[in-house]
Amino acid sequence: MPSLTRHRLAPADTGPALRALSGWTPADTPGGSLHPGDVGWYLRLGDAAVHLWTEDGAPVAVGFLDGPVLRVTAAPGADHGALAASAEDLLVPGNDWCDGLPVPGWEREREESWLVLSWTPRPVSSRAGPVGEAAAADRVRVHRSAFAGSTFGPGHWRAMKRSPAADLAVEALVRTPEGEPAAAATGWFAGAGRCGLLEPVGTVPAHRGHGYGRDAVLGACAALVDRGASAVAVLTPSSNEAAVALYRSAGFTVVRETRDWVRAGRT
Repeated sequence: MPSLTRHRLAPADTGPALRALSGWTPADTPGGSLHPGDVGWYLRLGDAAVHLWTEDGAPVAVGFLDGPVLRVTAAPGADHGALAASAEDLLVPGNDWCDGLPVPGWEREREESWLVLSWTPRPVSSRAGPVGEAAAADRVRVHRSAFAGSTFGPGHWRAMKRSPAADLAVEALVRTPEGEPAAAATGWFAGAGRCGLLEPVGTVPAHRGHGYGRDAVLGACAALVDRGASAVAVLTPSSNEAAVALYRSAGFTVVRETRDWVRAGRT
């Protein structure tokens, strides 16, 4: 009988998990809950803990706790029941949502859903430029302004850039004509012929409505395609009408709607 084992990986040891996720990423849209880029963005946190499940030494699933949500992508053909049983100690009361892995006895979330949107490569024009160390502070400023309450700082950006996912990241920053940082997007590569991912994308509130967010999105998409991505995906809550409108304006189309699994009684 195959032996299923779960390994808790520190940020520096996540290479095997990233490689497995890349290998499971389809050409059109990400499969499961996690793309290599989701892990890459998570690795900005010094206490990030990624879980890798192996069966007789071969990777069969990758997951991590995103707040109270366990997010998992499993290999094609993996035994979801065995994985859910192995994850039982992670799904303690309070961790009441699971994305990408059905949990016996749980229900589908009724109140909130997510849209998966995909972009097909095409020629684009964008005012975006790449982000290096010299522009890191401005990249951080955009994120903190775009996402109220964010604690993202230069140290988080550098941790992401030192992580095993660093080579997968592309970043696009758009400035106003006066040189002020206005919008930014981070894209993640999963390998040639595989779907890339945008995570995160943000625009400074004072600069919204001027096309800066769209340019950041298109700049990141173009950079991913230059590396060989076959498509680019992004996920956003279906209730976030402004984000959906932004991605549609950049040429994204909705390909599916997803809902988390939630502990019975929480819906």
